[in-house]
Amino acid sequence: MNNLRNSVRLIGNLGANPEIKELNSGRKLAKASLATSDKYKDADGNQVTQTQWHNLVAWGKTADFFEKFLEKGIEVALEGKIINKSYTDKDGSKKYISEINVNEILMLGSKKVK
Repeated sequence: MNNLRNSVRLIGNLGANPEIKELNSGRKLAKASLATSDKYKDADGNQVTQTQWHNLVAWGKTADFFEKFLEKGIEVALEGKIINKSYTDKDGSKKYISEINVNEILMLGSKKVK
């Protein structure tokens, strides 16, 4: 049950092609954004779509998968861990960011052949 303490599962579409970085240590890092959408009807009966954006981070072999197979718009299912960070911007204001550290990912849509 310890794996359930900080676990998130999401299905959505990538908002952009993954950004890949290779660190000085040789370790690979991938960053991407994921959109998840919910649809519901408001009080007037109009359909409303509410989209949430999630920052994704992947390391090592998972980052390799991001680089080789993922691109903007593709639908994926993923499992990961929520990481909360804070930093001070150039104006001295404290900013907060949440990221999903991706452990597993599955392509639900197919990559287009170019």
